[in-house]
Amino acid sequence: MPALLDVRKRISAVGGMRKITQAMELVAASKMRRFQEKALAKRAYAHGLVQGLNGCGVDISEIPFVGKREKGPVLFVLIASDRGLCGGLNAQLARSLFRSKRWQTLAPAERKLVTMGRKAFDQANQEGMPVMKRFDALSDELSTMDALKIAEHLLGYWTRQECREIVLVSPKFINAFTYQPTMKTYLPFDGATLSEEDIKANGGAKPDAPWMIFEPSRSRLIERLSHQLVWSFLVAAFYELKASEYSSRMVAMRKATDAADDIIKTMTLEYHKARQSAITQQIAELAGAGEAMQSETQVDYIYA
Repeated sequence: MPALLDVRKRISAVGGMRKITQAMELVAASKMRRFQEKALAKRAYAHGLVQGLNGCGVDISEIPFVGKREKGPVLFVLIASDRGLCGGLNAQLARSLFRSKRWQTLAPAERKLVTMGRKAFDQANQEGMPVMKRFDALSDELSTMDALKIAEHLLGYWTRQECREIVLVSPKFINAFTYQPTMKTYLPFDGATLSEEDIKANGGAKPDAPWMIFEPSRSRLIERLSHQLVWSFLVAAFYELKASEYSSRMVAMRKATDAADDIIKTMTLEYHKARQSAITQQIAELAGAGEAMQSETQVDYIYA
């Protein structure tokens, strides 16, 4: 009986854990859909900004943050989650950076690292990589001011000419079950960043078009749109991360729920086998006791 009680307690404990993982799966699925919508909306917003620059008849050379630099280190920004229980997402992001040819071909003095998310900092520590700046405890509801602070901090390295390039390492959300670690240039802007299909050299409307009125000035408008692009690219990367994080967590919790189901089935079968064995043993003991009592009665009758 003590063994049967232990098995029943284990089944109950695994059943309680299964309820938790199933609830976490549903919550992750809901949040994944929400961040998927935000990520797609931010992509559309960035595309609209590029279209706005194109409508101003902007040449690529006029846009701030354009132009390669030859001096200075490369600043890598590793974006990962603040929490675990999301499969191998954080480890894959760190591995895609630290094992990449782009990272390994640079001397230690030519590369700097900034982390977004507690797990990004932890992964860098595990690899023994020094972190110049870390941003932790970023809320799911990333406010405009928080995003601007981070973007302006990264822009500070660029404007002070403390780096020649800024590279974002973040996941690209593909669908509910798939994401892909990506490494893309954040600054300086190039044809790939600004979509050469939208902005081409001397493309779009002419700057001196009579129907175009700029207020306060054309250069100020281009500057502000460029800053908005810097901010939108960072926020889009954050939303892509969150969508990938909750997608990975949803899959991980589903696997945990399935594993709990398998454990419950195995232990239930074990419980029934043990219970049947105990019942069989009890029947055998009762039968043996009955036979013994009958034998004692017959012996007493003979002596009487």
